[in-house]
Amino acid sequence: MSFKPLFSRALALNPGRLHFAAHSHHLWPDASLEGQMRAWEDANRHADRKWDLLFGEVWPEARAHVARELALPDPSTVAFAGSTHDFLVRIVSGLERRPVRILTTDGEFHAFRRQAARWEEAGEAVVTRSPTAPVETLADRVVAAARAGGVDLIVVSQVFFRSGWSFDGVSALADLARPAGPWVVVDGYHSFMAVPTDLSGVADRIFYVSGGYKYAMSGEGAGLLHAPPGYCERPVITGWFAEFGNLQGPPDGVQYRADAGRFLGATYDSTPLYRFNFVRRMLDAEGLTTASIADHARGLQARFQAAIEAGSAGRLAEAEIVNPVAGDGPRARFLALRHPEAQAWRAKLLEANVVTDVREDILRFGFGIYQDPGDVDRAVEVCARVL
Repeated sequence: MSFKPLFSRALALNPGRLHFAAHSHHLWPDASLEGQMRAWEDANRHADRKWDLLFGEVWPEARAHVARELALPDPSTVAFAGSTHDFLVRIVSGLERRPVRILTTDGEFHAFRRQAARWEEAGEAVVTRSPTAPVETLADRVVAAARAGGVDLIVVSQVFFRSGWSFDGVSALADLARPAGPWVVVDGYHSFMAVPTDLSGVADRIFYVSGGYKYAMSGEGAGLLHAPPGYCERPVITGWFAEFGNLQGPPDGVQYRADAGRFLGATYDSTPLYRFNFVRRMLDAEGLTTASIADHARGLQARFQAAIEAGSAGRLAEAEIVNPVAGDGPRARFLALRHPEAQAWRAKLLEANVVTDVREDILRFGFGIYQDPGDVDRAVEVCARVL
């Protein structure tokens, strides 16, 4: 079955392109344009009163979608911002100790990698980075370091952006989390709506950050946070939106919303949430779930991997498949291929209108529901011809 009609507008804008970067900049389905237009209409129809609509209808709907996706017990633990970086900075601001003692890995995305390095430079953090390789022992090593104590914050990806490897120690880290510290932050950017995720057993103890840019198919500006009750109740970096609603705190001091709204900032563009809601409505109408989309992507990945291993995709056979398709467990929605010429290969493919993504020596091919087996076969042919 082809799902391309759901992306007719995006595909028509560049009909010859083979877009294998769903893990990087996912194409937007037609429903997202409907959401974009509705945001414009609502802003002008309601003008000054649009915020009543936003917090009365748009936010609750978006919260409910996130809660269902992650099996969260309470949608009120969800908040939205322009980016996940906004939330990371606010969470760290709520830790009283300086320098903050951070345990993380060497495989985190740049939003946190760069910020953590700058905190180190400024003397505001001491960061311990556990090597992601070998991934088979990563969870045990991170959990052991956390159990050793002396940690205020633990930050780890559910699926690592560069390698596609998964971290399977979230539950063990959650067992160590306390409102007084340490706090656990799970970066779900490459797992939210890519890998079926059930946080019901740990939602009371971990933070979870993600966004709409990738597998949620909603574009930029839809950063999301799940915040466990009782953790970081008064972030130091705060905006005026955090003082609307059910407030708590010292009556003569700065008060905060009692729910995840305590992490809100100031005025921002609500359009991404409209796109997100309309995309989720589309998926519900089509009967598409994260599990079914992941199955579709896995089939395409397996087809592409088989072609590589058979030598049909040219020099891609020389590359190491870092995260091969094997078994039936959860996996990243991209194949990571390591080769010294990864950068040059990506440039050649781009010249042939095959869009991929490269991180240092790793070439990444991402898969989504706007692709079908024919697209994989065409990509294999191009790889054999230009590499």
